[in-house]
Amino acid sequence: MTDDPAPLLHLRGVAITHDGADAAAPASASFDVRPGEVVLLLGPSGSGKSTLALATNGLIPQAVPARLEGTVAVRGLSTRETPVATLARHVGMVFQDPDAQLVTGSVFDEVAFGPENLRMPGADVLARTEQALRRVGLWDRRTENPDRLSGGGKQRLAIACALAMGSELLVLDEPTANLDPAGIEAVYEALALVATEGRSILLVEHNLDAAVEMADRVVVLDAEGCTIADGGVDEVLRERADELDALGVWLPVSTMAALALRRAGWDLPRLPLTPAELTVSLEAAEAPMPYSVSAEEEDATSAVVPPNAGSFTRHAESSRLNTEQSAREDHPAVEVRGLTLRRGRRTVLHDVDLTIGAGEFVAVVGANGAGKTTLVQAVAGVLTPPRGTVRVDGADPATIALRDLSRRIGFVFQNPEHQFIAHTVFDELAHGLRGRGLDPDEIRARTTDMLTRFGLEAKADVHPFLLSGGQKRRLSVGTALIAGAPVLALDEPTFGQDRARADDLLRLLRDLNDAGTTVIVVTHDMQLVAEYAERTVVVHDGRIRADAATRDVFADEALLHEAGLRRPPLQQALRGVIRHPQLAGITALRDLAGGRG
Repeated sequence: MTDDPAPLLHLRGVAITHDGADAAAPASASFDVRPGEVVLLLGPSGSGKSTLALATNGLIPQAVPARLEGTVAVRGLSTRETPVATLARHVGMVFQDPDAQLVTGSVFDEVAFGPENLRMPGADVLARTEQALRRVGLWDRRTENPDRLSGGGKQRLAIACALAMGSELLVLDEPTANLDPAGIEAVYEALALVATEGRSILLVEHNLDAAVEMADRVVVLDAEGCTIADGGVDEVLRERADELDALGVWLPVSTMAALALRRAGWDLPRLPLTPAELTVSLEAAEAPMPYSVSAEEEDATSAVVPPNAGSFTRHAESSRLNTEQSAREDHPAVEVRGLTLRRGRRTVLHDVDLTIGAGEFVAVVGANGAGKTTLVQAVAGVLTPPRGTVRVDGADPATIALRDLSRRIGFVFQNPEHQFIAHTVFDELAHGLRGRGLDPDEIRARTTDMLTRFGLEAKADVHPFLLSGGQKRRLSVGTALIAGAPVLALDEPTFGQDRARADDLLRLLRDLNDAGTTVIVVTHDMQLVAEYAERTVVVHDGRIRADAATRDVFADEALLHEAGLRRPPLQQALRGVIRHPQLAGITALRDLAGGRG
């Protein structure tokens, strides 16, 4: 006998095959979500997580052509036969791509649209709409057109739409993928309130540092989309961390750090899930060699990392940085002068100056709406500035023919679907090469190599829109890389990727950078910035607020607060370790296995 309540969402043996696909993904997913539960769904890219989410409210198979096998039921209602409109009373959805669900002309109307279609009283519609917009920080922009919002703004709007429906189950697919650190905190505060109201949440998420503290259970799919784990957070994330790490799924940064430290000889019997837990674990642990230091060395290490390591200004940096600045001005890959851009009545960039030297790896960071994407789109020639100049390798990208521009700069959009133009994955990769009139044998060889490099060889004849979110991202990066441009600009390159694929992609970018390619990455992932970027440009309110060595940016508390940024999780944990000060200077996970970093 059990006192467990009947499941709100019930899935058994679920296999889904999209039209045109030759295999099901997921292949056999089984789990329940009970009233009031927060369930975290993990799995490698291509395992079918997003597809599974679309089946929870009947969009698959009723609106999206696909064959559904097994059982999917909400409150006992089969999602095969029950109309989507009826299921919407029980299930609220946030898609991976927010553009796919925005339909009206104002932010307010977008949120009100769902409750209105449920024929709620007008006063309830107004109250729900205001409450939801305030929860995600968009009430002050309620009269704007959703198209004017940044990618992160659209994501928050989609979350507000789901909150306003008042559904007893919220299904969210990568809800924080395009959000800045402050926005992520705001969204999880809102979701925590939803959970306290007794509503259930099914969460597909790669940012486990934000999600782990509110999850009740974790469900894991393997590469084929079969359920291989279903249990409490401790049972799955702590006790099976090595297995999940080998599978390539995301884990909290603190957990990945502890796994690396274990391999380096640290005795950490209970794996941490948060920076605070990692700090406590390290305070209680003895340091193995080569981390152990003498008292004299410890004093010297402490002197190198003072407690107030911050408060730098853009123009008061070390002579080393001044030398690097001179080098980049002598050999610029990108030059921006006096760049001003507007979207509608809003000025997005104000008189921006920026120089990026050949061979640099630069991160561009800032809050949602700060102007990061607009800046990089202007550099890539996607946008033409009304005022100011942009030069890539000495030429204005806005005046270069597209077939020639791809030889100078490769660009990856924030939403990969925005750049797809062909009917197969192979043709998408080959398109640019064909436009240059290359020999067909060379085109086939280069395209096949890129398919293999990104694990897409089995998808060569598939339409790009039928790929998973992670596969679409890999394809978009491949189209930018294949021309061999000396400059690569990528907007959220790890969006939709599992950890293994994200690591592969970033290692590839680092290798290209080591070989001389200039890499510019727009990202909200502060750990990514700490791991790979030597230099960080902080954009705030359409202006360059700071431009400095990455470690100096993360040392400036006032700057981070002003720009809505946060320290990377690893740095948060290690800066609090008093017993082992030699760890304080480590910011990259890869340095944990090798000693002092």
